[in-house]
Amino acid sequence: MTTGEREIRGLEAAASRDGALESARPDPQGREAAAQRGAAERRWVMMGDPSHFSVKGGANPHTRTRWGLRRRVDRALAVKQWQRLRDTLVDLGIRVLVVAPDPAQPGLVYPANAGFMRGVDVPQPLAERRFHLANLLPSRAGERPHYRRTLQVAGIACFEVDPAYRFEGEADFFPAGDVYLLTHGRLERQRFVPALGLPPWKRLYGFRTDERVAPVLQSIVGGNRKILRIGLERETHYHGDTALCGFGPGRRFLLAWGPALEPAGLGRLRERFRENLIEIEADDAARYAANSFSYTPAGGSESFLVMPTGVSEPLLGQIRDRGVTPLCVDVSEFLKKGGGSVKCMIGDLGVMAEAREDPDVRTP
Repeated sequence: MTTGEREIRGLEAAASRDGALESARPDPQGREAAAQRGAAERRWVMMGDPSHFSVKGGANPHTRTRWGLRRRVDRALAVKQWQRLRDTLVDLGIRVLVVAPDPAQPGLVYPANAGFMRGVDVPQPLAERRFHLANLLPSRAGERPHYRRTLQVAGIACFEVDPAYRFEGEADFFPAGDVYLLTHGRLERQRFVPALGLPPWKRLYGFRTDERVAPVLQSIVGGNRKILRIGLERETHYHGDTALCGFGPGRRFLLAWGPALEPAGLGRLRERFRENLIEIEADDAARYAANSFSYTPAGGSESFLVMPTGVSEPLLGQIRDRGVTPLCVDVSEFLKKGGGSVKCMIGDLGVMAEAREDPDVRTP
């Protein structure tokens, strides 16, 4: 069995064990207080309706069996898990925009790929918001008009990134501390190729973002915040947000799974974040512990990290020791069938300085 197959087996086993666990939700009084504090400056996110969630193309190693067959989704379970995650965010005072489903685009449930919001942690009026759309993998390129429509209906202006470069949004480009992390790796035409052993073939997946897009992104975010380039090495963790997560006030802490990263990149992270870096273990990496959503309400007196269930108690303890409350939600069906967990299912639209009354927007 290859290293990649062992990693997939570990991920499958972890997701299966986690499926029976209940979601941990924050204390009701804490949620109410967070919502009241965020009334004037409210974070918005985007999620994709899971009604048509399935494996269509099989764009990452989690979506197929070792024989190359696409996995079948338990849609009723997926919908239940999606609703629990959405409710957890709403209970925290976050506004959720819902992307309408399309049976031809089952990957809409993972809108972290949609693009990125400039100045995501800086409170701005809606009219000043600028969302930059991703240049997606060909099998998911059809999602882009849906994201654009959802954002424009909500009043958010959309812009494009130079189409010469593959770029998959905040899944590979996100703030951590005082820098942006840009994760990248070898781009492949996804296909089956001959291999020794059983089965006598394997599928090449590659990674999603071209390192050469860095100067384009730097021109968008401005020169006051440096971009730190980090290479990816393991197809099981094909996006940077599956192995890295900035969290806490100012995102000054960082979760990282070192084996998914090029050694030089991990070295740069150790040098920059020092004691604020938490290097997670393989079991937690298999549960996509780093694929978590960081939320600090207005005022910054407390901070939350929405994580997948099954994360080890030692890791949860390290997060709590840094003054951050972990909230665990079961999204195992999305991980073991689609290769995405909590953060993959959430597109961060930033802190809006203007409040709206209704928590959801759904486009036709």
